[in-house]
Amino acid sequence: MLKPFKADLHIHTCLSPCADLEMSPSAIIRTALERGIDIIAITDHNSAENIVAARKAAENSGLTVLAGMEVTSSEEAHILALFDDAEGIMKLQDIVYNNLLPGENDEKLFGEQIVVNEKDEVMDFNKRLLIGATSLPAKTIVNTIHTFGGIAIASHIDRGAFSIISQLGFIPEDLNFDALEMSPRTDRGEAALSYNDYTSFAWTTSSDAHWLKDIGERTTTFLINQPTLEEMRLAMKNIDGRKAEWG
Repeated sequence: MLKPFKADLHIHTCLSPCADLEMSPSAIIRTALERGIDIIAITDHNSAENIVAARKAAENSGLTVLAGMEVTSSEEAHILALFDDAEGIMKLQDIVYNNLLPGENDEKLFGEQIVVNEKDEVMDFNKRLLIGATSLPAKTIVNTIHTFGGIAIASHIDRGAFSIISQLGFIPEDLNFDALEMSPRTDRGEAALSYNDYTSFAWTTSSDAHWLKDIGERTTTFLINQPTLEEMRLAMKNIDGRKAEWG
């Protein structure tokens, strides 16, 4: 039986240097539950080291936590990678780490990159330059996500920077995204006018939260049987009554 599940698929933790330090996994889980969200994805920049903590913090809560990452391509376009469990995202993380541009994070310039556990205890500080790009082209990233069984979503295509459209001017036909994401700045009507060339793709919207107050600011409702990645994939293709809707 199909049921609606409200999803925010783009949330950063304190591991992302641009996120507020209050964005611990447990605080994110608590806030998402308070706001009636059914599915979230943890999508830090070029890293997935807070995924396990977030999933542990959500145990027995009824909230589904997808394992995600926001990967920066060599074109400096952001791409969301979503997985049901940590195995696929950790394989992707290995490849991303091996292809990050050289350099060390400047905490004074970019912010701290904090790895924590489900109890908000600091476990480590990631020293990689997570805010930077990888040497991986967008096509390689999308294909790698699919090879490991994940979903690939073009991040905030309506933004003037770090989107596939801002960086390339268009979406190449050989980029097989599962969906395109609109940021909270664009409503459904505006999106239909500005991006009608891309109606063959599923569209989603999420908060891209870097602060607790922003979690759930925008969500996508999935009409699906259960909150799994495969069901969401079917909804993005409008198969057997499943749908992904917003606006």
